[in-house]
Amino acid sequence: MSHAFSNGKYAIVGAGLMGRLLAVALAKRGAQVELFEKGGSDANLAAARIAAAMLAPLAESAITEDNVVRMGVHSLPRWKQLIDELAKPVYFQQNGTLILWHRQDTSDAERFASHLARNCDHNLALSKPIHLDSQSLAEIEPSVAERFTQGLYLPNEGQLDNRQLLEALLVELTLMKVPCHWNQTADPEQLRTQKNGYDWVIDCRGLGAKASWEHASSDKDLRGVRGEVIRLYAPEVKLRRPTRLIHPRYPIYIAPKEDDVYVVGATEIESEDLSPMSVRSALELLSAVYTVHSGFAEARILEMATQCRPTLKDNLPEISVDRKPNQAGLMMINGLYRHGFMISPAILDCALEILDAGASSTAIDLGLQVTASSNEELSTCA
Repeated sequence: MSHAFSNGKYAIVGAGLMGRLLAVALAKRGAQVELFEKGGSDANLAAARIAAAMLAPLAESAITEDNVVRMGVHSLPRWKQLIDELAKPVYFQQNGTLILWHRQDTSDAERFASHLARNCDHNLALSKPIHLDSQSLAEIEPSVAERFTQGLYLPNEGQLDNRQLLEALLVELTLMKVPCHWNQTADPEQLRTQKNGYDWVIDCRGLGAKASWEHASSDKDLRGVRGEVIRLYAPEVKLRRPTRLIHPRYPIYIAPKEDDVYVVGATEIESEDLSPMSVRSALELLSAVYTVHSGFAEARILEMATQCRPTLKDNLPEISVDRKPNQAGLMMINGLYRHGFMISPAILDCALEILDAGASSTAIDLGLQVTASSNEELSTCA
């Protein structure tokens, strides 16, 4: 990558996960960066704050497209690099994912396992799932061996602590003296027309950019998909890795964090309703988690939270680039849906390549959709 960033001036609008990652990455490369966020520095408006932050491309391959899976595979080692470069530690674990099911749901589990096996045959970068009998399950995850006699182990998958990461990125921005305009609404279109202003304006507002995406193209409707997550304190439960329960009505994941905290989720509802969690969702999530480990009966509920994930029409992420004479370039990044943490390093790498060289071979390799305005020739379109 060239040293062009050291001469560039960038405005980033939206300080969720992508906004912070890009601001830190550009500032580390010597760019002048300003960050604008309508909320506070605690990221309380960001979808990234309400997430389990599981890095599970194989598990997600059962429900998403191949290019998203490839972005997830690309991102896993990049997360380790990115976190190692931060001054403040972030909990990161790459200890695999455990899949469990109750006996009556065996047929669903078999279909799930077959699906993953086919995906591994198609994508050789994925590690094949390992079938566990009662003995091997007890060795890998002894705390669930009394309730389950079989399982599926997905090696190499990981997770991180989303809130620690957001805080660590904030610390990094502070250390590098990046101007951050908290509680300030900014319009990317206005920023790009400022005289003697920015070279690039990068729109990372998530759902806040809904009107901009609709204005860019009639087929780029941006919508929110509601997710509900419960955080529990459960010192009697000692799960070693993220665990998913296959269930016909209540499929859940349980992501163990530090200090006996567990993130349990998540519902997925086609709605932009940000009201508190419903009784039905709470009952389903808590009932399902109790069937995995009886120790959750004495857990303390720390938080029930909801947020809407920004999602494009095809449920796939996209980078849109617009260049006009006498204006700053505009880059819009959106549609990370439920895979924000799993794929954001891949999106970051592609965005940096485009900003640096006007093209991204990584985007082409991974199948990331990159679109350009009609009056511009951009060789990154994939």
